[in-house]
Amino acid sequence: MAQAKFDFTGRTVLITGGSTGIGRATALAFGEAGASVVIGSRDRDAGEQVAQEIERAGGKASHLRVDVSKDDDVRGLVEHAVATFGGLDVAFNNAGTLPPTGSLTDQTVEDWHRTLAVDLTGVFYSLRHEIRAMLDNGGGSIINTASVAGLIADPGMSPYVAAKHGVIGLTKAAALDYATQGIRVNAIAPGLVRTPMIDGWMNDPEMRDTVLGYSPQQRVSEPEEIAGLVLFLASDLSPFVNGAVYPIDGGQTAH
Repeated sequence: MAQAKFDFTGRTVLITGGSTGIGRATALAFGEAGASVVIGSRDRDAGEQVAQEIERAGGKASHLRVDVSKDDDVRGLVEHAVATFGGLDVAFNNAGTLPPTGSLTDQTVEDWHRTLAVDLTGVFYSLRHEIRAMLDNGGGSIINTASVAGLIADPGMSPYVAAKHGVIGLTKAAALDYATQGIRVNAIAPGLVRTPMIDGWMNDPEMRDTVLGYSPQQRVSEPEEIAGLVLFLASDLSPFVNGAVYPIDGGQTAH
């Protein structure tokens, strides 16, 4: 029974930030589960490679270059998903960026605006276009990537912390707005995940020791360890889960 409910055959899944890290792992998992996967990313080559990998495994996929900080780009991505595969059933709003590490007064105005444009405003743009498509399609499930930084504050990352707290608030607000219209909106809050965004941290021995010190398990997670929860929240196994935020952090926020 559970295995059958993880069958996404006939469903269209849209993923932003789908060319690397968590997005890539989740795109491949949805493809393996039978979904038609639409990948949005700024890196055309990497996004095309993920789509081709899904297709080589017998799945259906398409990639479109998109900058989620631009409303027209996001609208075009959703329209592409509907035109290519006939509708939109699931969206995983995963695109994100990190500001340079530094105290609040060291953050530039440009760093602030760039981080919020991608990490928060990009989710707002995505939600408004995805929800409109899902209303036309009879409902759907949306999962936003927040962060443990949306639950607690990490030092030296004030724009990111503000943006991810905003994603959690936006998730809850959208969940309430559309709860009676067949659309569920939830968020995941990953801790440290091995992605290209944290390569700089992991290659610096002092920074690596610092960030690993936040984890009770004393390790980073792999992107594949995040993908399973996204599929659960998108599936028929979670019909009463709405407006929720799920930490995936090895226990970081447990104390």
